[in-house]
Amino acid sequence: MHIEIVDYDPSWPARFATVGAALRAALGPVAVRIDHIGSTSVPGLAAKPVVDIQVSVDRLEPDASFREPLQELGLVFRAENPDRTKRYFRERPGDRRTHIHVRRAGSFAEQFALLFRDFLRADAATAAEYAALKRALAVDFREDRHGYTDAKSPFFWETIRRAADWTQETGWEPGPSDC
Repeated sequence: MHIEIVDYDPSWPARFATVGAALRAALGPVAVRIDHIGSTSVPGLAAKPVVDIQVSVDRLEPDASFREPLQELGLVFRAENPDRTKRYFRERPGDRRTHIHVRRAGSFAEQFALLFRDFLRADAATAAEYAALKRALAVDFREDRHGYTDAKSPFFWETIRRAADWTQETGWEPGPSDC
């Protein structure tokens, strides 16, 4: 599947709200937070048409407390995901693209996603720079998802460095859960 970056779609927040409500109903208090993350969570930002959702839980192991309810919703657990800081679920074949990232509440990985999102929401110039980078990389790495992701890494780390300074200026803390 090739990489496609599309203009911001104003329906993305509603898609998140629908899936987020189903997640909240299925997970109840197991989900400490449920947040819309990634590029589709930043108003006006071009993105791959994939809604990314972060579910924060107290523990990643044992995983039955969240894995079973998510699978009952039809989400597909991707056990082969090499990132040990999360458990990864995707839409079932044929459904609209949705990625569920289950992370430990309070972890660096959880905070990274929230800070990156909030900084892009607050800094239009950085968001525009990110959109331009993604569009260029989608051309350069059209059929290479890993290459595309790896090529964005320097931007992520530079943005987080700047966002860390921004947290000192603004007193940023994660706001309430999105759902």
